[in-house]
Amino acid sequence: MVFSSTVFLLLFLPLTLFLYYNPIFKSRSFRNHTLLLASLVFYAWGEPVFVLVLLISILVNWFFALMMDRQTDAAKRKRFLIFPISFDIGLLFLFKYLGFTLSNLGLLLGGTAVQFDIALPIGISFFTFQAMSYVVDVYRKRAPIQRNVLNVALYITLFPQLIAGPIVRYETVADQIMNRRETPADFTAGVTRFIFGLGKKVLLANYVGLIADNIFATGNALSVASAWLGIVSYALQIYFDFSGYSDMAIGLGSMFGFHFLENFNFPYIANSITDFWRRWHISLGTWFRDYVYIPLGGNRVSKSRWIFNVFAVWLLTGIWHGANWTFVVWGLYYFAFLVFERLTGFHKKLGILSHVYTLFVVLVGWVIFRAESLPRAIQYLGYMFGVADGGFMDNFFRYYVSNGKWVLLAAAACSVPAIGFIRNKLSAKTEVSSEYPARSSLLVVMDVGKTILTVLIFALSLLVSVNSTYNPFIYFNF
Repeated sequence: MVFSSTVFLLLFLPLTLFLYYNPIFKSRSFRNHTLLLASLVFYAWGEPVFVLVLLISILVNWFFALMMDRQTDAAKRKRFLIFPISFDIGLLFLFKYLGFTLSNLGLLLGGTAVQFDIALPIGISFFTFQAMSYVVDVYRKRAPIQRNVLNVALYITLFPQLIAGPIVRYETVADQIMNRRETPADFTAGVTRFIFGLGKKVLLANYVGLIADNIFATGNALSVASAWLGIVSYALQIYFDFSGYSDMAIGLGSMFGFHFLENFNFPYIANSITDFWRRWHISLGTWFRDYVYIPLGGNRVSKSRWIFNVFAVWLLTGIWHGANWTFVVWGLYYFAFLVFERLTGFHKKLGILSHVYTLFVVLVGWVIFRAESLPRAIQYLGYMFGVADGGFMDNFFRYYVSNGKWVLLAAAACSVPAIGFIRNKLSAKTEVSSEYPARSSLLVVMDVGKTILTVLIFALSLLVSVNSTYNPFIYFNF
């Protein structure tokens, strides 16, 4: 089930909200159990059998965290930590990487690629990382143990973030499981955030995604202009697809009293690759920082050891995204640029051109990420830089620019924080009284306009969702 589907919007979400906020049963345990049941139904909607995988993961991590918490000896605590971590990694390896490993081993040993096909449980990379976060945070005593298995299950399966994040670290929500407080203000803010995320996905990502998919799927040589249009469209697609999903997840969390950390902060305005990764998929970056990079020593080590630490993090980041050499190379590509920036300070010497440099590096990276194979990535890069004989501009480019220019311009405009910047500037210049906050007429107009825009976005998004069959979420594949 996806957030932008009519089943979710018109049936699942209204029913869940009605049961959660029913006027008869208001206890925290009832509301938590309602959310847990709804989350399991949400996950089972697509492939019910994989609920068993999810439940086994929950039971294993809950049990060994419980055993670990009972130990006073440090060595015994560590042993009880190692097993669930090994289990979680093994689960990921079995479903996501075993086929890839066997295939490449077969080729390496001079034979044929071994075929091992197994269906991938949706969202396994996300819920496995949350399970590991739970046992590690309990081990480090950063958050309390949950003795009730249903509370652990709620943390891992909570449907707003179950399938595609944000990756919610246990320590950030441990207290909210039993002690959160739902308020009308949070609910209203959550609805607004959800609708804007829905608009990002349905009205922007899906349309620019059609351009990107068609250009990448062509079997003919591409012109330079078409190749660049394709990768710019994909960059906008993946941003609005994933940040839209994150907005919807954060909004849904607010509707039920949860406060999740932000996952995106306008990454395409970054002025360095380091800055870009502080703004893109923040929850994944902080997960690797807290559970891999810092335990390895972080940056408080020798230069060579620091380079190794960054290498390990970005190799794992690439692998986390999928079992394909393209993702491995993509991770190492960013490793190289992050080390290069740190050692040379190159981006600091560029001034305003640092934004151009960053976007260029990111767009080339998206080619590697999007391509189905490394040869295809190299071929596409050849089109972009005029190596292949596709000419500078073709009818393909003219067609998509002619028919999609307004969506492309709208997507580009929405990828920068222009409206928020203007509003913050106006707010800062508005004098505020202690009794009657004075607000400029323009601020009032902007608030009214936001309300009207929210209603319009929801109506348009619902209309498009009802009539559209193209509704993929890219990060569901990870």
